[in-house]
Amino acid sequence: QVQLVESGGGLVQAGASLTLSCAASGRTFSNYAMGWFRQAPGKEREFVAYISGSGFSTYYRDSVKGRFTCSRDPAKNTVYLRMNSLKPEDTSVYYCAASRSPYIGSYFSSINYYYWGQGTQVTVSS
Repeated sequence: QVQLVESGGGLVQAGASLTLSCAASGRTFSNYAMGWFRQAPGKEREFVAYISGSGFSTYYRDSVKGRFTCSRDPAKNTVYLRMNSLKPEDTSVYYCAASRSPYIGSYFSSINYYYWGQGTQVTVSS
């Protein structure tokens, strides 16, 4: 059974940092593209970050560029999202997602991801 488990969320003050982890089990995702999405109450799920299967390509939504960094550790079958300089508008439930290919052209679209974690809450207070 394929499972993605996020961790690392929490309540922090504006300007703080958090690192989210997404551990995969059930199969090896080291060659598959992965993504991070978030969803705030009353809003649609939105793309946050993407990392290709090789780890060489990363993309971010404009509002997190320069603050968030996505990385992966194939040996641990884990993907990370380092979030610096957090803002209240970053408050959301964060989800990791896995594709079935090393690269996704439309990486910002959730329909291209097949496996999803249960989400981890990130709350940033002002």
